[in-house]
Amino acid sequence: MAVMAPRESWTDERLDDLTKHMDERFSEVREELRQQRGEIAQTARLTDMDARFDAVDKRFDAVDKRFDDVNRTMQIGFGIIGGVMTAMLGLLGLIATQL
Repeated sequence: MAVMAPRESWTDERLDDLTKHMDERFSEVREELRQQRGEIAQTARLTDMDARFDAVDKRFDAVDKRFDDVNRTMQIGFGIIGGVMTAMLGLLGLIATQL
């Protein structure tokens, strides 16, 4: 590639062309920055949403634990009721056979 000699002077027309070219390039850079800011904002929103989902998951885990506790209590309660009823039926049967 040949090395060009630097210009000694710039014409107004040439400076205007350079200004226009620089403006176009800076417009492209500004647009890319806007897009990147949007992507960063979207990432921040997604990160915030992930944190919210984690909080909801923890709450659901707590609710699941409560349901498990209620289920266990009901099983114990029904077991006791069944045992008492069996004992009462056995006692009634014993009384009935003795009469």
